[in-house]
Amino acid sequence: MALDRITLTRFRNHAASRLDGSAKLNLLVGENGAGKTNVLEALSLLAPGRGLRRASLAELPLDGTGAFAVSAELRGRDAADGVQLGTGTSAERPGRRLVQVNGAETSAVTLGEWLAMGWLTPAMDRLFADSASTRRRYMDRLSLALEPGHARHASRYEAALRERNRLLSAPDSPDPRWLDSLEAQLAAAGALLAQNRARTVERLASALAELPEAPFARPALGYAAGGPIEADALAAELAQHRARDRAAQRTLTGPHRDELVVTMGRGGMPAASCSTGEQKAMLIAMTLAHAELAAAGRPGVLLLDEVAAHLDPVRRAALFERLGSGGAQAWLTGTELAPFASIEADAAVWRVAGEAVERL
Repeated sequence: MALDRITLTRFRNHAASRLDGSAKLNLLVGENGAGKTNVLEALSLLAPGRGLRRASLAELPLDGTGAFAVSAELRGRDAADGVQLGTGTSAERPGRRLVQVNGAETSAVTLGEWLAMGWLTPAMDRLFADSASTRRRYMDRLSLALEPGHARHASRYEAALRERNRLLSAPDSPDPRWLDSLEAQLAAAGALLAQNRARTVERLASALAELPEAPFARPALGYAAGGPIEADALAAELAQHRARDRAAQRTLTGPHRDELVVTMGRGGMPAASCSTGEQKAMLIAMTLAHAELAAAGRPGVLLLDEVAAHLDPVRRAALFERLGSGGAQAWLTGTELAPFASIEADAAVWRVAGEAVERL
């Protein structure tokens, strides 16, 4: 199954753009600033979460204040198999995200039951050198593509964590009974969150270990837990360290302190210490391996922003071969067609220029 009949209405710089006749490989070509990445961002909103730019809803409408809409048909080989997916906001309630499946309103989490979405953008090049919180969000996105319920665990954990931190930083000592109840909620959601992350990293590490070392790097992955990953043990540790956490005015144990550990497979060098080329190669290897895991369970969509232009011919050819043989539908952007010459004949190609999207 693949996304097709895609419409963007008042989204970013697209007043009314439509993309029909998609294929397994899809190319968006145009000058810098034309709106290619905006199309990818629109597609990324057909999954739970804030999309590949993590933008607020207020940033997405064309004029910055009104409503927007993104829709697509998830189609199979038979036209009767199509499922209509849509998301956006209304002018009456611009701060509330609306989601529909086959015309029926539902939650954003439901989108994850239909699609396994992944992406790689230039902004992710700093994943290994950035903060641990960036890598936790990355783990959550990978986990969500494999297990749609992960979003609920993360939301519940974050809500309980905010409330516990609020109580810990208050002038008056919090009621122990209230902390007991809150920590039980925190531990229950936190254990599920941590276990999903650990399982995702383990599955991805196993998939990477089976790949050849060339032409892309083969990273080794590890999951460093920020606390116990069993609910009872996490609840006990939270209760034991209330005095310490109150002195710090924040919770110092739990999955909000998890870390993704990435090293170069052969030498064990930390990814943050590797060259930018090696880091890019590791990111591509991780992205492709994860896309195959995700597409094994549900229809997979992979969004690749300006990837081909930064690869040498050998790695570019290897990337296209993996995308062609993989299970996910791929969307790629570039400023010109030349880097895609080897796959242009088999791909659906659109020229993006301002708010116009034209099929070539």
